[in-house]
Amino acid sequence: MTYLITPSKLYAYLQCPHRPWRDLYGPQEEKIKETNPFVEMLWEKGVQHEKDVIGGIGAILDLSNPDKDTQFARTLEAMRNKTPLIYHGYIRYNDLAGEPDLLRLMPDGTYLPIDIKSGRGLEGVSEEEENPGKPKKHYAVQLALYAEVLIALGFAKDKMGIIYDIDHNETLYELGKPMGVRNHATWWDLYQETKNEVRHLLNNEARNEPALSGACKLCPWYDSCKGWCTKNHDLTTLFYLGRSIRGTLAHDLELKTVEELRDLDIAIAMGKKAGNKSFLRGIGEPTLKKLQTRAKVLADIKKPVVNGEIHFPQVDYELYFDIEDDPTQSFVYLHGVYERSPNGSRFIPFVAKEKTPEAEEQAWKGFISYLKNLPQDKWCLYYYSHHEVTTYHRMQKQYPDVILLEELDYLLSPERAIDLYSQYILKMTDWPLYSYSLKDIAKYLGFSWRDISPSGALSIQWFNEYLKDKNPTKLRRIIDYNEDDCKATMVIKDYLEKSK
Repeated sequence: MTYLITPSKLYAYLQCPHRPWRDLYGPQEEKIKETNPFVEMLWEKGVQHEKDVIGGIGAILDLSNPDKDTQFARTLEAMRNKTPLIYHGYIRYNDLAGEPDLLRLMPDGTYLPIDIKSGRGLEGVSEEEENPGKPKKHYAVQLALYAEVLIALGFAKDKMGIIYDIDHNETLYELGKPMGVRNHATWWDLYQETKNEVRHLLNNEARNEPALSGACKLCPWYDSCKGWCTKNHDLTTLFYLGRSIRGTLAHDLELKTVEELRDLDIAIAMGKKAGNKSFLRGIGEPTLKKLQTRAKVLADIKKPVVNGEIHFPQVDYELYFDIEDDPTQSFVYLHGVYERSPNGSRFIPFVAKEKTPEAEEQAWKGFISYLKNLPQDKWCLYYYSHHEVTTYHRMQKQYPDVILLEELDYLLSPERAIDLYSQYILKMTDWPLYSYSLKDIAKYLGFSWRDISPSGALSIQWFNEYLKDKNPTKLRRIIDYNEDDCKATMVIKDYLEKSK
């Protein structure tokens, strides 16, 4: 049986090279059948965005049809008749098939595929650094599939497509261009490579193994793959050792398990690397030593290791801080702080109860005012990872009346705003865990969240549900979850302080 290569399969491969094979040949009884609520919410947002876009376009020919043979025949007929704009046409050629959101008739009589996306058309866009951004890989390969089929069918000449994004901007993807200044491979080359890999996996002509990564937790195969990796002592059960490094270690050193890495003679490995640029490419001695240390912690020591002495500021007010935001809408709806002082402990939430700029600004202003009113130089703010600070710099540009940039930088300077993850967890500790996330480390230390399914992704779902029905129970759930995140940060800080 020949399986069709579709844009969704190309996307799945770029997210996880193992996913296309496991979807077909993996142990189906281990796959989670229920769709993740956050993934479902993203899908619904995408559908609504597409409806909004189509509703404002004007005259189109809608060819949506569950019968793909009929849909394909009608799409061919519409293109032969030079229909100006086709919605949900279906195209296929050999084992390639796809359903571009739009097919636009060009002046030369050819068609250009357009996909409507609820994200930005480019990645890495930065006004601060004047970075115009570059095409997204998963967008590029999807458009490339449409372009290849259209060319094969005689309805296109150029390797191009358009992304219509969340900001209602059209971004032209010229797929024959290089992917970067130093990377001379084109987006079309990436597509061809991805397509061929997916074809081999779908036809069971190739097989790869599961791996653990940060993108795994929303996947229905997460528990299954994690179980396989744990059972086989796979290298990706080590923190920050992903599929790419695993492949290099397996190819060059024939290492497959945590124990084999633990027992590796690094001096011999470095001797082989000397003078051979292709050997252990991208992996130097410091990296190898760090990974070996983590292997020893996971396989033998089986408890956290703190390297060096840790000292925190001695202040009257310790503030444990966390925000809740929806990155799909660039909206911050909660700033939470758990305050510990000589007067006791309390949790203070600053909430935007409406999805409006005014509500977002007011909630942020409340938190900033709270910080400014604390006794000067007698407080310290603890948070986990740089996301909060990065977000606040974005908000300062959006709401400059709340606080001047110089004031914000003063409040968030390293001596009074401490990133536990970047400054301590990454630099000074090793844990018998594959993930050093707030939840994984706090749970390891015995902390429990009140919610049965705590996650930042689900918090976004709860907030979007709250916006629809204004159910105070849902808002309370978000606030309680945020408070527990703040307390978890406190638990980690206390552990680090006691370990010195």
